[in-house]
Amino acid sequence: MAETETVNEVKDNKLWKGVFAVSGIMSTLVIYGVLQEKIMRVPYGLNKEFFKYSLFLVFCNRLTTSAVSAGALLASKKVLDPVAPVYKYCLISVTNILTTTCQYEALKYVSFPVQTLAKCAKMIPVMVWGTIIMQKKYKGFDYLVAFLVTLGCSVFILFPAGDDISPYNKGRENTVWGVSLMAGYLGFDGFTSTFQDKLFKGYNMEIHNQIFYTTLCSCVLSFTGLVLQGHLLLAVDFVSRHRDCLLDIALLSTVATASQFFISYTIRTFGALTFAAIMTTRQLASIMLSCIWFSHPLSWEQCIGSVIVFGSLYAKNLLNSNKKSQKQPPPQELPQYEKPEGSSEGTFKTTS
Repeated sequence: MAETETVNEVKDNKLWKGVFAVSGIMSTLVIYGVLQEKIMRVPYGLNKEFFKYSLFLVFCNRLTTSAVSAGALLASKKVLDPVAPVYKYCLISVTNILTTTCQYEALKYVSFPVQTLAKCAKMIPVMVWGTIIMQKKYKGFDYLVAFLVTLGCSVFILFPAGDDISPYNKGRENTVWGVSLMAGYLGFDGFTSTFQDKLFKGYNMEIHNQIFYTTLCSCVLSFTGLVLQGHLLLAVDFVSRHRDCLLDIALLSTVATASQFFISYTIRTFGALTFAAIMTTRQLASIMLSCIWFSHPLSWEQCIGSVIVFGSLYAKNLLNSNKKSQKQPPPQELPQYEKPEGSSEGTFKTTS
């Protein structure tokens, strides 16, 4: 009787932990996606001005995250000294900034549903970079899933609804420039996650230590970029004239930082497979919400492309889950850093 009650308590405890993890990731990242599209694609004020300074968003995001990470390190009485050489953090920061900048800039030319579905194809550059940098070998099923995801994404991009237009060029979505920016995003993101895996694999570091130094370097680099481009004062002037934009940016940075906690918690508590399934569901929910909120029409071809992409990803997660359940898992250690969606295990993810 006592053993039954103990088992039930453990199940209930795990259930509530699961609810906490899923609701945290879904709420923060879905809100992040909506705010990201609103800031970059919806005009502000009576004069209908667009916010064009994507690097300023990167700076605010990384500044908030580094501050919270530093606070977490101090609160847990962990040292702030870098575990790896500082230049290695900076290398990651450079490609991470390029990744995020391409993501924000692409929203000027393609809709959020197109961008979100295209992100599902990040496993392809990760596999390419993993083969080149890490000399990894992948199974035939991995290549099949990558092919199907690429096929679905291509269908989604090549067959847009005719009346979905870009607010910047007043033309049809999916311009060559927008797709090129998304290709840059995928390439830089795949390189970042793979290079992180190679650089940080030999270092025993707390996740907050890695986040702090990576985002701190990103703060310095993005601030320097704003100054050199002459966009810092222009961005400050814009948010001072449009307080609602300032509020959106503050909320964007807050939910981006909060998502890091929920992502880390989910990986530590339930593992990478559960996290991958939650992230796939989050992408689907984000697309649906964006279509409703911002009135993005979807063609029937795009619906088919979405089914191919998400069906392939769910099948991959299900197959991996079955394989894992058939094997006796080894004693698990708490991961020191998290696994981004679609990347190799053991890499740190900055919300982008």
